[in-house]
Amino acid sequence: MTAPYSELETRLHYQFRDPALLELALTHPSVCYEQNLATRTNQRLEFLGDAVLQLILTRELYQRFPNLGEGPLTKARAKLVNGENLAEHGRALSLGRYVIVSRGEEMHGGRDRVSTLSDTFEAVLGAIFLDGGLDPARDFVLTEFASAFAEVSEAPGIENPKGELQEFLQARSTEAPEYHLVSAEGPDHDRVFESVVRHSGQELARGRGKSKKAAESEAALEALKRLRANPPPPPEEVQHAD
Repeated sequence: MTAPYSELETRLHYQFRDPALLELALTHPSVCYEQNLATRTNQRLEFLGDAVLQLILTRELYQRFPNLGEGPLTKARAKLVNGENLAEHGRALSLGRYVIVSRGEEMHGGRDRVSTLSDTFEAVLGAIFLDGGLDPARDFVLTEFASAFAEVSEAPGIENPKGELQEFLQARSTEAPEYHLVSAEGPDHDRVFESVVRHSGQELARGRGKSKKAAESEAALEALKRLRANPPPPPEEVQHAD
């Protein structure tokens, strides 16, 4: 395995037994089209990776959220696997740096296309599945999507924890919740952020995630759980003099 691919394996937290599978997963279809050759590309691995991703996320959502019905579970899964979201995962792994594209695709910024990054992410997952089986594929997916699960609630109505928390609090006060970054730990490619949410000067909860947004969402979700388990007293009504 060449040095650049070894660096990618470190980012993936997986070492390939068959390096050719990773190289194939990184081979964009433009290489075949431009050179008019029967070159193998990552399209078949993308097809496989998509199915593996759906299976792993479906099982995880099913087990994590026993109170969610089919509709909310389907919506949650669709949000996790949409192209923009997968492209963000690909970007965080720096897949654009490693993907093998044609000269024309390179000139037109193909390395950073949403479709390129999302397709390559799925192809890499397919390659991990073929190389090591379901267990390492599952480990990879759950590591990548750990913070995203913070945005899924056991209550079907909570799809936007920060928005729900603000509505909950504004029913009792005109003051909005405030979010503050507490810490950011780990290397650049695998950072973990911790955020705190406060209201009226009091800390409501903390959350952790692979991005500031995910950490804030987790903090909001935890705050909602605590407030709904122990709701604050209703706001006092204004006393009018007789």
